[in-house]
Amino acid sequence: MAISKTLTLIAILLVLVPLNNSFSSSSDEDLLPELINLRSQSPTGVIHLSDHLLRRILSAKSPRPFSFLIFFDAKQLHSKPELSLPTLKNEFSLLSSSFLANNPDNNKIFYFTIEFGDSQASFALFGVNSLPHLRLIPPSATDLKKDSIQMDGSDLARLAESMAEFVEAKTKLTVGPIHRPPMISKKQIAVIIAAGLVLSPFLVKRVLSGGTLLHDKHVWMAGSIFVYFFSVSGAMHNIIRKMPMFMMDREDPGKLVFFYQGSGMQLGAEGFAVGFLYTIVGLLLAFMTNVLVRLKSRTVQRVVMLFALFVSFWAVKKVIQLDNWKTGYGIHAYWPSGWK
Repeated sequence: MAISKTLTLIAILLVLVPLNNSFSSSSDEDLLPELINLRSQSPTGVIHLSDHLLRRILSAKSPRPFSFLIFFDAKQLHSKPELSLPTLKNEFSLLSSSFLANNPDNNKIFYFTIEFGDSQASFALFGVNSLPHLRLIPPSATDLKKDSIQMDGSDLARLAESMAEFVEAKTKLTVGPIHRPPMISKKQIAVIIAAGLVLSPFLVKRVLSGGTLLHDKHVWMAGSIFVYFFSVSGAMHNIIRKMPMFMMDREDPGKLVFFYQGSGMQLGAEGFAVGFLYTIVGLLLAFMTNVLVRLKSRTVQRVVMLFALFVSFWAVKKVIQLDNWKTGYGIHAYWPSGWK
């Protein structure tokens, strides 16, 4: 009787083992279509990652047919401007939507966001203890701490473009150009054009009468200085890329970084500092060529010119030193070959 029961149990186990493998295989096959369906339901292609969905992905047989990039978020920290979590999250969504627009049939990578309040267990599983945090999980990853790849937090200052470079470097996939929405929508452009057409008769009448700010030379002088500063400070770059004025030091969270060491990226404060130095040189040059030459005293001319040249040399030297510190490239002076 005992032998009969034992044989029965063995038979049941032999039947259940292939059934279990069959269910596991079926689950793995259903995972990719499920992720594609979840991605299609999101306007940007970003999927909300829950603890349950993460367990499903990790239970799939390695190597998986896809990589996945996770943006770790915490709503309670959105109010801290030094972290820039809302901006980085929007840039992450922009990366995902741009990848889908450029590669509509590519299922080799998926983009996820995970919220600390909903998935504290997953945060602990990855060992995430500070934000912002971006992590890539390759297809063969089994240990989330050791096998996954974290993006350097300092590179996040370059927003979606740096995220795209990170994905391309680590996955060998092509993200393509980042499709940013226009600064002014089509409706706003239509409203501006309509307002311009309505006000054009009144504006033309004021211009012809000579009673506008456009006839004031001081306004034109101030405007030219502003355009010059706007050009040399990289302000347009900061607006387009939404660069922060400063960022938090990864090694010392209580310290702020205003100058980023590395080529291809600058913070807002850094651009304004360089623009201020260039503007000083430009104003001194304009003063010497338009005002100083009208003074009758030669002594005053020489003293002011020497001071202006000294300040200009100091300002240009500071810009060169900053460029050398950021890129490692130096500027060297050489005597003309004809002077040797």
